[in-house]
Amino acid sequence: MRVIAEIPHEHYKIQIFNYNSKFLLKVELGQFEQVFKIAEQDVMGLDDVKKMITPELLSNCLRRFIDMRSDWENSFKILNT
Repeated sequence: MRVIAEIPHEHYKIQIFNYNSKFLLKVELGQFEQVFKIAEQDVMGLDDVKKMITPELLSNCLRRFIDMRSDWENSFKILNT
């Protein structure tokens, strides 16, 4: 797996990888990450993948990151009770 692009963003670390005939779009915030797999035949190339990184997608990622953190914190609460 190799990094083929890094997208600058003020809050997220956004990387695009190429692996096994797929593009992997990784959005990372702190200790959490989300990965979207896109088959190479479903897009016309790297530029199409970059176009998919919309404000709406990133806003939805933030919502999921908040849910992920909540789930993680609840797991620690269960562990410590």
